[in-house]
Amino acid sequence: MLMSASDRPATLFYQANGFRVLTHGKHVVCAVSAEAIPLEALRYWCVERQEAYASPELATRRLLGQG
Repeated sequence: MLMSASDRPATLFYQANGFRVLTHGKHVVCAVSAEAIPLEALRYWCVERQEAYASPELATRRLLGQG
């Protein structure tokens, strides 16, 4: 099945105060839950790991090595 550009996840470069879009898309995938996160709802990420998280709980779980 072919995916349209809007169905593909975006590729982002995460920085301390924001992110830069490298490849356009409407969402990113949570590194813990694999949930699609719309870019406008993205609030949690790790600069060192270059990963996005769907919630603060999932970010904490990942950073503590539980996810």
